[in-house]
Amino acid sequence: MQELLEAVRPPAQIKAAYRPATTPIIEVSDVGKIYGRGAPILDGVNLTVHEGERVALIGANGAGKSTLLKCLIGLHPTSNGTVSTLGERFEVIPSKVQRRRMRLETGFVFQKHCLVARRSVLSNVIHGFLGTVGSWRGFSHTTSPKAWREAAMRALEDVNLLDFALHRADELSGGQQQRVAIARALVRKPRLLIADEPAASLDPTSGRDVMELFSTLCKRQGITLLFTSHDMQHARSFADRVVALRNGRIFLDRPSADLTDRDLEETFNV
Repeated sequence: MQELLEAVRPPAQIKAAYRPATTPIIEVSDVGKIYGRGAPILDGVNLTVHEGERVALIGANGAGKSTLLKCLIGLHPTSNGTVSTLGERFEVIPSKVQRRRMRLETGFVFQKHCLVARRSVLSNVIHGFLGTVGSWRGFSHTTSPKAWREAAMRALEDVNLLDFALHRADELSGGQQQRVAIARALVRKPRLLIADEPAASLDPTSGRDVMELFSTLCKRQGITLLFTSHDMQHARSFADRVVALRNGRIFLDRPSADLTDRDLEETFNV
């Protein structure tokens, strides 16, 4: 433990579309999604997210936010349209090779942190390396390569949990566990971080602390961030840009600093 510590110390018209002149990292073109014979969940969605942006995706329940995220990473096939994530362009659903490439360069933080309760905090962060060559060695900090352990310790230092490295994950509070999930998502230094309601299960203070933490880390490390949220203060405070979905369509797309109360009323009062 001391050795590791020493290693890390030293539908409507889209409103005010926002288009910074940087490299696109996500491109969605005319994407639709229908489950079975139901109504469209996504309908003609067009969206571009540029490298280094922090984008909040907002909308009422059922607007299609989580579905869009899953289409972006190939967890759900699209019904029509094309998606390009991290330069990998695919129609309907990516190939296994494309999914692997995307997931190696993408971090994920979700509402449920999905930690292995009886494993150490350090081991849980090292799980961020699963899927790489020799990934079985990353199931425990006792068998993982030294480079992975050191990277995990640095990630824990970034989220202010270095002193908890050898604690079991289920010994931590909900906010602390979500910070472990953030460290796990960032340990490989991904180009893109996707977060689906990451603060929804936390109390207001812990939720704001968690949002501020990973938004700041993404900005500092130049990681593109796309997160969904029902908390409009989070969208305004921790994103550069806000995109609103309404009835499966992009309704609003503008810098967070220009977001008005009227915009929010129109987004959520369908």
